[in-house]
Amino acid sequence: MAVVFTCSFDDGHPSDLKMAALLDKHGLNATFYIPIKNREGFAVMSEPQIRELGTRFEIGSHTYDHCFLKSVDISESHYQITEGKKRLQELLGKEVSGFCYPGGKYRRRDSDMVRSAGFRYARTTMNLCFEAGDNPFEMPTTFQFYPHDRFVYLRNFARAGHWGRRHEGLRLAVRHDDWEARLHALFDYACEHQGTFHLWGHSRDIDELQAWNKMNRFLEHVAAAVPPDNRLDNRQLAARHF
Repeated sequence: MAVVFTCSFDDGHPSDLKMAALLDKHGLNATFYIPIKNREGFAVMSEPQIRELGTRFEIGSHTYDHCFLKSVDISESHYQITEGKKRLQELLGKEVSGFCYPGGKYRRRDSDMVRSAGFRYARTTMNLCFEAGDNPFEMPTTFQFYPHDRFVYLRNFARAGHWGRRHEGLRLAVRHDDWEARLHALFDYACEHQGTFHLWGHSRDIDELQAWNKMNRFLEHVAAAVPPDNRLDNRQLAARHF
């Protein structure tokens, strides 16, 4: 047995291409969740860029225009889920089997519609988990690549539930002041316990934080610790676990 590593990046920002190059450098797989447009005004990769990325990595849907599903009515939610999938499949010329809830904001009805739309799994933003969960349409994560303060971890822990499976992650997260040290501590715990480590984030945040060197150091550490067969994208993780 050995640690399993997966990672995913949301929103389809053009800097995802820089992230893809870094992943290629270290021989790691990943999933990129991409909306067709972004209603918040952030840039999204061009169609040729998305197609090029899709030849190397899994592309998942992130609704049609990065819609927080919990805030809209059922007809709009249905449109966002189905149209995002349809447009990506037309663009890529192949099935899109993964979905990610924008902002982690969704209701049970939305999860049910994701399943009915033909997706095979969906990723949430629930953090501090060292396994793939027990529901393929509510897959959790371990760590967001972002310098959150302790309060954010405590709030997410309280709101997202599943406290028994997340308490060790919380303990490690609040122990460290430095967020890079926190990231490495959670990954090392996953290695020690032969668990699953799911990193997620936004490439535009890495730009704004000027944190590409930090990401490079971490991925180098991951590549040294994780056997090639356990470097999975989200689709592969869902297929192996469920």
